[in-house]
Amino acid sequence: MRANFSIAEENYIKSIYHLQQATGEVNTNALANHLNTKAASVTDMLKKLQAKNLLNYLPYKGFKLSREGNKAAVMIIRRHRLWEFFLVDKLHFNWDEIHEVAEELEHIRSKKLIDKLDEFLGYPKFDPHGDPIPDSNGKIDELKQLPLANLPVNKQAIITSVLNQSNELLAFLSSRNIAIGTVLEIKDKLPFDNSVEIKFKNKQSINISEQVAKAIQVNPL
Repeated sequence: MRANFSIAEENYIKSIYHLQQATGEVNTNALANHLNTKAASVTDMLKKLQAKNLLNYLPYKGFKLSREGNKAAVMIIRRHRLWEFFLVDKLHFNWDEIHEVAEELEHIRSKKLIDKLDEFLGYPKFDPHGDPIPDSNGKIDELKQLPLANLPVNKQAIITSVLNQSNELLAFLSSRNIAIGTVLEIKDKLPFDNSVEIKFKNKQSINISEQVAKAIQVNPL
C-alpha cells in the first residue's frame, strides 16, 4: 500500500491502533484524552480518515481501524521501533532518551530506507523496550509474557518488555540496573502496599512498587 498521509494523520492512526489493542474499539473522548486535544478536533480528523477508508464506525460502540488502516498503523510502528533500535544499538542513546526522537523519524516514509535500515540492524525482532518490531510484510512476533506482579514468589523470570515507557519509569529502572534481559525472582510480596521484593542473581534484594511491578513484563524460566 502506497499512501500519502500527513504527520497528524499518522499520529492519529498510530494512537487509534494502540488504543484498540487495549480496548477493542475506540471512542472520540478516549482518543481526545490520549492525544491531549479537543473532541471537536478529533471528530474532524476522524472524518478525514474515514474518507480515506482507514476507519470503520461501529454503531453505539465507537470506531476502529479498517484493514487498510491497520496496515498503515503497523508500518508506522515498524519505522518507529526500528529507529529506536538504531538509536540505542548504533548511537548509544539510553532507552529513556529515544521515544521523542523516534517520534520524529517515524514519519520518514521511504520503504527502501526502512528496509535497508532493517537489514543493516540485522533484522531485530524487538525494540529496546521489548516491543515486537513488525517485519516488512507487517507480521508481528508476540511474546508469551505476564506482569512481574503476577509472578509467583521464588520463581525466576527474565524481563521481556516494559508497558509504561515514560521517561521517568525508564530512568528509574536504569538507576536500579533493571533492563530487558535481566533475570530476577520475587522474594516476597508485601500485603501492606502490594509492593514487591525482587532479587537479581548474586545481588542484594530491592523493593519496587506495585505500579512498577505491573509495568514490567516477564517470561518465567
